[in-house]
Amino acid sequence: MKIILVRHGQTESNYEGIMQGRVNNLMNDTGRRQCQKLRDKLNDIKIDYCYMSPLVRCVETAFILIGDRCEMIRDDRLIERDLGELEGKKRDLYDKDKYWNYEINSSDLGVESVQSIISRCDDFLNYIKNKYDKDTTILVVTHSAPYRALKLLLNKTPLTGNLYGCNIHNTDYEEFEI
Repeated sequence: MKIILVRHGQTESNYEGIMQGRVNNLMNDTGRRQCQKLRDKLNDIKIDYCYMSPLVRCVETAFILIGDRCEMIRDDRLIERDLGELEGKKRDLYDKDKYWNYEINSSDLGVESVQSIISRCDDFLNYIKNKYDKDTTILVVTHSAPYRALKLLLNKTPLTGNLYGCNIHNTDYEEFEI
């Protein structure tokens, strides 16, 4: 089975360095152009199913990427991390060392804990592994936190310490064989 992870295209909040969390923002024109470029890269890949976060920026990204080439399925397990009181605030207030540390597992200020994100992403991966055969290609359109959690799980990264890793930019994508 092949899984293609994609982060949604840019929104105005992304551009301005504002944390969105589960705020339901549309992409901006830059985000739409980013998706059109990525569509050209993915055009020759046979995609059997597309799973996406129900937030509009991911739905719009998925539609631009694949249109009606396959069934598109919204899945709440792919929604962005709940950022609690940090939603709508500047990105520099977010302590990635605190909120991505598996042992600390902080939910201060109402931020969804890292173990919760990893758990729902693991549940999603187990679901698709059990539902589809090895020849299936699945496009997953999501946000930076679930993307990071899915990547950790797909790479079988040990779940200890700070799991932040690297930045995931708008319309970044990676392919995984499982």
